[in-house]
Amino acid sequence: MSITITAGEFSYTAELERERAPETVAAFEALLPFHSQIIHARWSGEAAWIPLGDLDIGISGPENATSHPAPGQVLWYPGGLSETEILFPYGGALFASIVGQLAGNHFLTVVEGTDRLRPLGEHVLWKGALDIVFESA
Repeated sequence: MSITITAGEFSYTAELERERAPETVAAFEALLPFHSQIIHARWSGEAAWIPLGDLDIGISGPENATSHPAPGQVLWYPGGLSETEILFPYGGALFASIVGQLAGNHFLTVVEGTDRLRPLGEHVLWKGALDIVFESA
């Protein structure tokens, strides 16, 4: 199943990493359509993030986890050392928080609109937060 991501004027199509992160994908699908806000990451380099506080979606542990996502490799961090969040990298990124390096579950990959990842990142860096929606395509 494809996912449509819309943040302000930016739109993307992404594919769920069902085989590599089945528990995370199933938990995320239960949240669809998912509405939130995306802002620039503070410690992760060229990435935006969606802070989710103490949201617990029942993920038991890491799956397909990485600290070095490529642009468009969307990560779900289920909480622990830092708050629950979604990381949305648009360039060189090393996933981290104030407490240090983190690893997030790579559960979603942008497959259309990758040329618009950097403009989104630069928008949230220089102009501020955008509403973001993830929906089944």
